[in-house]
Amino acid sequence: MKVSSVKEMRDLDRRAIAQFSIAEEILMENAGEAVYSVVLKEIGISGKSFSIFCGTGNNGGDGLVVARKLHSMGGRVTVFILGDRSGFTGAAGKNLEIAASIAVKIKEIKSAEAVKAEVMHSDIIIDGIFGTGLTREVGGLYKDVISLINSSGKKIVSIDIPSGINGDTGEEMGIAVAADYTVAFGLAKRGNLLFPGFNNCGKLYLSHISFPPALHSDNSIKVEINSPSEIPERDRKGHKGDFGDVLFIAGAANYYGAPYFCAYSFLKAGGGYSRLAAPAAIIPFIAAKGSEIVFLPQEETEEGSIALSNKAKLLELSEKVDMVVIGPGLSLQRETIKLVKELVATIARPLLLDGDAITAISEDLKILKERKAPTVITPHLGEMARIVQGNPAEIDKDKITLVQKWASELNTIIVLKGGHSLIAYPEGRVLINLSGNSGMATAGSGDVLCGTIAAVFGLGLPLAEAVGTAVFLHGLAGDLAASVHGEDGITARDILEYLPESLLYYRNHGKEIRQRNNLQLYLI
Repeated sequence: MKVSSVKEMRDLDRRAIAQFSIAEEILMENAGEAVYSVVLKEIGISGKSFSIFCGTGNNGGDGLVVARKLHSMGGRVTVFILGDRSGFTGAAGKNLEIAASIAVKIKEIKSAEAVKAEVMHSDIIIDGIFGTGLTREVGGLYKDVISLINSSGKKIVSIDIPSGINGDTGEEMGIAVAADYTVAFGLAKRGNLLFPGFNNCGKLYLSHISFPPALHSDNSIKVEINSPSEIPERDRKGHKGDFGDVLFIAGAANYYGAPYFCAYSFLKAGGGYSRLAAPAAIIPFIAAKGSEIVFLPQEETEEGSIALSNKAKLLELSEKVDMVVIGPGLSLQRETIKLVKELVATIARPLLLDGDAITAISEDLKILKERKAPTVITPHLGEMARIVQGNPAEIDKDKITLVQKWASELNTIIVLKGGHSLIAYPEGRVLINLSGNSGMATAGSGDVLCGTIAAVFGLGLPLAEAVGTAVFLHGLAGDLAASVHGEDGITARDILEYLPESLLYYRNHGKEIRQRNNLQLYLI
């Protein structure tokens, strides 16, 4: 499922009208019908009163269509217009005329206080104030009205996107409507799916409003919802090497968890042969928890990290495996950083870099650019900031554009971890992952992701597909854990333990999940 920017959606609207002769009035009618359908399905209409807030743009025009349909079905409707009604033009203006002619109650409002009593006596609020093109901070009357809506305690339905949310970034522009339901049109916008916008949407519906597939599946749109690939069936005659043979280079003194979680999660996610190269001194502690791992004791620096003297042996080992993972709990000891750089420059196998390896390689990104074999990096926001030498807060405001640029520049697949993780590919495609929950924001969760990516690759998917599928399965494991234990207190161990159940669930329900876009977006 494609996800559009605000500009891309404007272009699609123009093409729908010019190329496919779908009149603006029809698009607006379809949009209003979609919102009406959600209200009917989720809340009901008979005997209920509705406060519909409309700005003077097309979002407000959609609200007037909703008002007309609710009025015709017996709903008690009041439309509150923010701004001068002469601002309604085109299809929106026509719908204002129709609403007025059929005696829908319409009021221009000058203050939130003046309509507070009516709003508090209504049952449902429809938000059609701003569309997706909002780029400025919300202030004045609009701020007061949004504050009134949010404090009303009523069910709230937003049209296309909650008013106050930036359609491209999901950013809250000072204040934003907190909806119970949102109905997006054409395609979901980036701001519908990125946080905090996604939270403000409530239950998110999508209507293509009669856009043909040639529009809503246009290949020029590079951002999509992460739809995991079908995982190959396991070969009943297979041996452990047939399900992936991976070398993990991880761990340092006092960092026992990270190497364990990455190497052991590989096995729990279906991988066959897990080799862990770690400092010799910490291996007994890890072996006590994960004896199924094959351990490769490494010479240590004085600080207890993996020494540069292991380079030749590690390179020799890398030639025997399907993939190499470097970084979890590795430490930032200077000799170990030098080892990482030299390994990354030389290893000719698919390579995944996480944690300390990302920090190490951020000192010389040319090494990544010059690699011939495929590379995956899995930074969190702080590590991404080191790569781009930027501020994490600023990066977070426009992270799709940023990962799109850097995946291409570095010729690397980038998994930017966080709420609704992003997977960016060198050719410009970006996937937004919708599985997972806030309980997964815990130490070791990223290490489990590393092992999961390696395992799904080992199960037979091409690397590009394996990464997106593994990110989804990792999030699903967290969701399954949360369904039993709640989000509070989930640990990396919980996520790891639910990996087999995650794969089982996906093997049984994968078709349904792919059709429903990770069970988070509802088509109407």
